[in-house]
Amino acid sequence: MSAQPLLSPEELEAKLRQTGAELYHHRHRFHRRLHTGKCTYTEVQAWALNRYYYQAMIPIKDATILTRMADSEDRRQWRKRIEDHDGTGNGDGGIERWLKLTDSLGFPRDYVISTRGILPGTRFAVEAYTEFCRTRSLLQAVASSLTELFSPAIISERVTGMLAHYDFVSKDTLAYFSKRPVQAKRDSDFALDYVKKHAKTRAEQNSVVEALEFKCSVLWAQLDALWSAYVDGAIPPGAWVPGTHTLHDRGRAA
Repeated sequence: MSAQPLLSPEELEAKLRQTGAELYHHRHRFHRRLHTGKCTYTEVQAWALNRYYYQAMIPIKDATILTRMADSEDRRQWRKRIEDHDGTGNGDGGIERWLKLTDSLGFPRDYVISTRGILPGTRFAVEAYTEFCRTRSLLQAVASSLTELFSPAIISERVTGMLAHYDFVSKDTLAYFSKRPVQAKRDSDFALDYVKKHAKTRAEQNSVVEALEFKCSVLWAQLDALWSAYVDGAIPPGAWVPGTHTLHDRGRAA
């Protein structure tokens, strides 16, 4: 069997964009349910509680990548991601803005931060992603972040849909998403340029695409776990049970 020919940078980008179009979690049924107002209040609570773990682990994942970058300019660009989520001071950053969402949904912060109530599927998926970025090649670790190519569109759909359908959210409680489109565009531009420049063999190009496929699977698996537990009602032992560990329980359907 003959070796696959090297893709041009433009062909590699097209393949990555096709991968995202086919596999990104904007197509998952939980997101369609969330964005069209079909989720109950407790389903939105469960989504926010579990998604916190993903948000909290992003700067840890990015720190593992940062330590492996030999070029100082690459490090300067990459560490912006950590600052975006951790902030540059108390009360700042994406994690803090996510906690304001879980605050508004009735969860005490110490319970959210403890991650005691998250689903096993959430924990396994997020930790698999962190381990991937720690142990795979730097090229693959950077490529796995390219889901950000597709996030601005889903964020716009999410904010518009949730504000239209749920009276228990507001622009303030969804403030996490206000800065993400600009940040995601900046970060995906860097990552895309990086992989096009550094994937110099067809094997490396294939590994870049596979890394994006893996990241899409990580995001998809988290939503599968949410659906099973809180739509189908198969909540695993130890996971959050609606009506518990909250400051108030509105117990309402959207």
